[in-house]
Amino acid sequence: MRLLSLSIFFLSIAIATRAADNPGIVKGTDQFEFVYRVKLPEIKGDARVWLPLAKTDAFQTVTEEKLNIPMKWEKVQDRDYGNDICVLYPQPADSGKTIEVRYRVVRKEKAAYSANSAEAARFLRPEKLVPLNETFKTLAEKAAAGKTDDFERAKAIYGHVIGRMRYDKSGTGWGRGDALYACDARTGNCTDFHAYFIALSRSIGIPARFAIGATIPADKNEGTIDGYHCWAEFLADGRWVPVDISEAWKNPKLADYYFGHNPANRFELTKGRDLVVDPEPASGPINFLVYPLLEMNGEVIKPETTFTFRRIGA
Repeated sequence: MRLLSLSIFFLSIAIATRAADNPGIVKGTDQFEFVYRVKLPEIKGDARVWLPLAKTDAFQTVTEEKLNIPMKWEKVQDRDYGNDICVLYPQPADSGKTIEVRYRVVRKEKAAYSANSAEAARFLRPEKLVPLNETFKTLAEKAAAGKTDDFERAKAIYGHVIGRMRYDKSGTGWGRGDALYACDARTGNCTDFHAYFIALSRSIGIPARFAIGATIPADKNEGTIDGYHCWAEFLADGRWVPVDISEAWKNPKLADYYFGHNPANRFELTKGRDLVVDPEPASGPINFLVYPLLEMNGEVIKPETTFTFRRIGA
C-alpha cells in the first residue's frame, strides 16, 4: 500500500509539473484507461445503435480490456475510412441497460508524418456539411496570398481561422461541423473550427481530413471527460500535418505548437465524415461518430453517454 501511495504521489507531481509548463498538453507518451459508457432509454419498437470502436494506429495502441454489450450486436466497418463500428439491436427487454467498452491506451504525441500519395484525391472531395464553393475559395486565396507552398498556405489559413472564429457554444447551429455555418456565424466548437479549416484548405487544392475522439485531461489522474474533441490534418510536402485550431484559439501561447502537433493526451475514436455503413441509419450517412447514434422507429434519440479515464503510469 505504501508503494502504491508513493506511486500515486509522484504521478500527481509529474502531471502537475507538465500541466504547469504546457497547459493541457502531455508530450512524448501518455497511458490511460478510457471507459465509454452508454445507458439505453426505454426501447419502444424498432431500434438500432451505431457505436464507435477505437482502433490501433501508428500513434495509439489500443487494447480492448472489456466489452460489455448485453444484447444482440455485430461489428462492421464504414465503407470509406475503415472505422470499426458496433451495431446493436436492442429490444424492449434491453431498456435501461448499460453498454460499456473499456480500453487501455498508449498514445504518442503526433507530429507531421509520411502520407500515402494515393490518399490525396480522396481528401479534396466535398462532404455534406463541408462543401466546396467560391466563397471558401476567395477567403482561402486571400488568406494565403503571397504564400508559395502548401505548408505555408495552410499555415496562413490556420491563422485566418483563429482570427475569424470565436469559440462559443451559445445559441443553435454549432457543433455539427457545418463549414457554411462557421463561415457565416464565425463561432462554434471544435467541429465547426475544423470544418471551416478543411473547407478552406480543400478549396485551394490542399487535401485535409477530420478525426474525432477525446482529450484526456493533463492535470488529473482520473475523472470524467466533458465531451468529445476533434482535430484535423492537411497534406503538404508528402506529409500529413496535424492541427488543433480550437485549442489554439483557447490557448494563444500554444498556437505554434498546435500547428503541426497533437499532444499525447488524445484518444481517437473515428476518422472522417459522412460515414457510410451497412446497415445504414434511416437518417443516412453518419455526419461523424463519437457519441452513439440511436434510432428508434426512424427517430434519432440521444442516450445518456459518459466518458471516464484513469491515467496509468507517469
